Amino acid sequence: MKTKVSIALVITLTLITQAVKGQTSSYSKDQKINFKVDSLLKLMTVKEKIGQMNQYNGFWNVTGPSPKNGNAKKKYNHLKNGLVGSMLNVKGVKNVKAVQKIAVEETRLGIPLIIGFDVIHGYQTLAPIPLAEAASWDLDAIKNSASTAAAEAAAAGINWTFAPMVDISRDPRWGRVMEGAGEDPFLGSKIAEARVGGFQGDDLSAPNTIAACAKHFAAYGFSEAGKEYNTVDVGTSTLHNIVLPPFKAASDSGVKTMMNAFNELNGVPATGNTYLLRDILKGKWGFKGFVVSDWASIKEMVTWGYAKSNKDAARLAAIAGSDLDMESYAYVSELELLIKEGAVKERTIDEAVRRILTVKYELGLFDDPYRYCDSKREKKVINSKASHAAVLDMAKKSIVLLKNETQLLPLKKEGQTIALIGGLAADNNSPLGSWRLASKDSTAVSVLEGMKRYKGNTLVFEKGADVNTTETEFTREVKVNTTDKSGFPAAIAAAKKADVVVMVLGEHGFQSGEGRSRTELSLPGVQQELLEAVFKVNKNIVLVLNNGRPLTINWASENIPTIVEAWQLGSQTGNAVAEVLYGDYNPSGKLPITFPRNVGQIPIYYNHKNTGRPVNEQANVPDFVFWSHYGDVENTPLYPFGYGLSYTTFNYNAIKVSKKTYQLKEDVKVSCVLKNTGKLKGKEVAQLYIRDLTASVTRPVRELKGFKSVTLDPGASQTITFTLTENELGFYNNEGNYVVEPGMFEVFIGGSSQATLKSTFELVSK
Repeated sequence: MKTKVSIALVITLTLITQAVKGQTSSYSKDQKINFKVDSLLKLMTVKEKIGQMNQYNGFWNVTGPSPKNGNAKKKYNHLKNGLVGSMLNVKGVKNVKAVQKIAVEETRLGIPLIIGFDVIHGYQTLAPIPLAEAASWDLDAIKNSASTAAAEAAAAGINWTFAPMVDISRDPRWGRVMEGAGEDPFLGSKIAEARVGGFQGDDLSAPNTIAACAKHFAAYGFSEAGKEYNTVDVGTSTLHNIVLPPFKAASDSGVKTMMNAFNELNGVPATGNTYLLRDILKGKWGFKGFVVSDWASIKEMVTWGYAKSNKDAARLAAIAGSDLDMESYAYVSELELLIKEGAVKERTIDEAVRRILTVKYELGLFDDPYRYCDSKREKKVINSKASHAAVLDMAKKSIVLLKNETQLLPLKKEGQTIALIGGLAADNNSPLGSWRLASKDSTAVSVLEGMKRYKGNTLVFEKGADVNTTETEFTREVKVNTTDKSGFPAAIAAAKKADVVVMVLGEHGFQSGEGRSRTELSLPGVQQELLEAVFKVNKNIVLVLNNGRPLTINWASENIPTIVEAWQLGSQTGNAVAEVLYGDYNPSGKLPITFPRNVGQIPIYYNHKNTGRPVNEQANVPDFVFWSHYGDVENTPLYPFGYGLSYTTFNYNAIKVSKKTYQLKEDVKVSCVLKNTGKLKGKEVAQLYIRDLTASVTRPVRELKGFKSVTLDPGASQTITFTLTENELGFYNNEGNYVVEPGMFEVFIGGSSQATLKSTFELVSK
């Protein structure tokens, strides 16, 4: 077989040489890759082409004997015969090298595999969950976090991640909000760019970079009622202005792959949606990479009632523009016959295979199929000091201070008795969060361990209550403790004797993520009862929340003086939390998603429409009911998008628009003065919002269009200037075309989406 590989490579090289003879130096890198891909395609049979469109999960112990029977044997034979183009969930140099060796040395053409894996917020060294990272609003840190994850994954033999998830979502009942950047398309687009850049770097063929995959295309974050895998029903304005911008940002940033969504859109499953894949993604946007289905999403079109059979699903998906089939077995089983019958054109297959091969060439896999299989690099990079330093930095920047009324924080470093209470406080596993397939269980630094590093105080730990009784990753199950209060007395006794109580409460790490939708978002189990019991004996409570989504914490917000949103921060959770609690790091995070007062408010988001009756205009009739509101709770959120405090304070004033009237396409300059009015050095994320007062399509009451991080010493001031271009001042109409219209605009600058500092300007046409 090795002889065949050599002959095939010689033929390929000969064709390439003939194509570029005498002109090689005048061609770009992309053109040279195109020549190579076209030449290789000419050597491939239809079966081999289809094989490149087939992806299998790791299905046997690759360093052990080959499968002897069943589906695993069939898959193994496909691999040996060049009918597998990609594998996922094969990790570690030893294992990746074993499967790559079969593809390269035992198949007719020796085409290397692309190895995919869910590197969502780190490989083995884990950063905060993506929603937490988004709370940093620090694009450089987010990019560095993705780069750190890529370096570890690449060292383990992986060259493709199924990240970033760029779905915008307004519904925290949906468990996968933890995997994205929150509710705003502007912030989400910036973070999509940062993550793609971090994963792919400047040179995709470098051994420390991997191909990124923007997912889920499209509208998966709008799953009805926040229920996983559910239907989606959004209007064209929401689709083009809220859902699609982060995907376009990823495409414009050169993301190499996109993943289909599980949901339908306008009655057509995304995997077979020609409008999404052909018209928008590959057409209007000019996306050059390839599209992969989500797990079995091609054959699930049969279950949806859209395709009649697996064969029909393969036809619909291929024609729509889905290039790679993940675990549906539809392409490898059905496409050859569909081509013979004329139901699918071979040129459709050629286009898909060309996209897949191009990415493999860009990764450098044809130059060296084993470039990601260096065992020395694997040992050096994974779990390195540099990786842990990067995720610690990211974790500290992700923490949001929600409340600090009595200035319990920062904690004094000596002379106090601190009671640390909560099952999550000593937990080494839950803080790792969901989506950590390559990480080792129970390897997070707990809050207890982090606080023990500070020796000046007396620290007393009492669990009080567990969040859960059992936990598993793959069955997606957490059994919540709803009865055991046996630890309450000891916790209450410790609280009575303490100067300050730190309570670490929230969700278990496996209570958010894929398949983990919830209808109730309060503190799970008996934690609320524990919180109230401790409050009765000591009101000096610092509540530290560990969670993967916004929770409904109305009681805590009304009663607890200090609340810290610490999310699930990954491997360095405890150290990050301790450094913030003790003031060695001044928190600067801002919420990337709205916190509701109760589940009944959901969906609640800052960039809503005004409606025709936004307020009670019958001032002389206080109980007039015919306006947009609830009868049992106010319209405002518990904590708004963009909100977050510091141990110091900031003041915004002197907003200035450089002039009142601008021509279309003219840049608008807006500035204000930011002053640190507190006693500590601190960082503030200044945010700019606009409102287009009248448009051909109604616009939201506010839209984020700029943000800047500013660090100031006590008493110091700085003038901050924002520039609004046509990229920020326009919107997509219902045909999906971007327009900038003349009219009046309001502009707001402040520390959250509820900023009050305001000015106005007008755009006019010539």
